[in-house]
Amino acid sequence: MKSHPHHRTALVVVSHPDAASFNHAIARDSAAVLEALEFTTHLCDLYADSFDPVITKGEVRGQRTGDQLTNMYISLLASAELLVVVHPNCWGAPPAMMKGWMDRVFAEGSAYAFEKSCDQGDVPRGLLRIKTALVFNTSNTGEERERVEFGDPLERIWRDCLLQYCGVQRTIRRVFRIVATSSLRHREEWLREVRQIIEDAVLKSD
Repeated sequence: MKSHPHHRTALVVVSHPDAASFNHAIARDSAAVLEALEFTTHLCDLYADSFDPVITKGEVRGQRTGDQLTNMYISLLASAELLVVVHPNCWGAPPAMMKGWMDRVFAEGSAYAFEKSCDQGDVPRGLLRIKTALVFNTSNTGEERERVEFGDPLERIWRDCLLQYCGVQRTIRRVFRIVATSSLRHREEWLREVRQIIEDAVLKSD
């Protein structure tokens, strides 16, 4: 965790089991550029933190979690003005560790709420302060094949099903492909693009 006494807060979350992966390189560069832009930046590595992605019976019923790490993640999400999420595409969905973070950390009463304080199928109120969320994914499927054969479920999951639901107005998403056969030069170009996307997003939100 890194923290400086600046006025804006950003949260970077990465889910990949290999600390030497390109996903981690994206997360580290994202955190570095945000700190350079004077954000108080928290970098959460779900694997390094040994996060337990399994939602509990109480949490499913809307009860506050008793898990200390999950509570810390909930607080970091609630205080963030900018969110960066990094993960590979796993069967058109986030990997299990990231999905568990979504399930447990986007908690009722913290990320969203219902007008009558109970879920009756109503449209919820998003509670997050996050103005802009950036989602960086890696894939080993070509863009045309992904679009024609699979659609793009991750776009709907992140933007429509989760972030917009919880009050995030603007979601920017970029997929880097094909990672398995990418050269070092490609990856360096992609990291430059990551830094540029973040800088542009911050500039537009100012």
